[in-house]
Amino acid sequence: MMMQEPLILAVETSSRMGSVALAFGEKLVSETRFSSPLKHSVEIFPAVCGLLDCAGRSPGQIEQVYISHGPGSFTGLRIAATLAKTMHLANATKIITVDTLDIIAANVTMDDGRKTMDEFDRMAVILDAKRGQFFIAVYELAAPDERSGRGAEDALWKKVVPDSLLTISDFLDHFVCPENPIWLLGDGLVYYRDRFKADGVFFLDEQYWSPQANKVHLLGWQMALNGQFADPLTLTPNYLRKPDVTLKSR
Repeated sequence: MMMQEPLILAVETSSRMGSVALAFGEKLVSETRFSSPLKHSVEIFPAVCGLLDCAGRSPGQIEQVYISHGPGSFTGLRIAATLAKTMHLANATKIITVDTLDIIAANVTMDDGRKTMDEFDRMAVILDAKRGQFFIAVYELAAPDERSGRGAEDALWKKVVPDSLLTISDFLDHFVCPENPIWLLGDGLVYYRDRFKADGVFFLDEQYWSPQANKVHLLGWQMALNGQFADPLTLTPNYLRKPDVTLKSR
């Protein structure tokens, strides 16, 4: 008898706009995006309950939860990690953690029809890390023999510079030159796009800038197939730097 595909919850709360998605194994069933920016703590539970109700399922039936692991919003990352740990404690739900910058990179697929991949083969994902710094990773188009998975989205982009904490001048000095164009995307451009302008820099449309729960599921499912589940006891968000802590004087 064929085994039933696991019920999966995918959670994206690392950036300004949050979302959650429900899937049965490889098949995405539904996705809900929060109504406005920074509504993660208010809307996440009603959104999850709404998805489960529509699917005729209960929270206890979720077998796997995939979360955006960071870097990103400290508060948003804590919300996702706490939810995943609580689900594991309550129902032994398995956890997958997905890199936030990889999730954003997965927004760009071969099917977009925006530019040919001969012209567009290098990009950088930009997220605001505050204090004049940015979380940045650089990707190159993977060669055909390096790609794997179900479709054009899988392994399309190869990370060539790991998640880094950089200033704008650091990025422009080290990764930008007119002879080797680079395309930028990510929520870090919302307020700072003009400061990233330079010869050799181009910007993807804003529809590609935000991480989405459906891409958390897309990448998380491939990790699950490879058995890359997180240890719930040692799970902590990938802050990439320690969050600011203000101590009150006695």
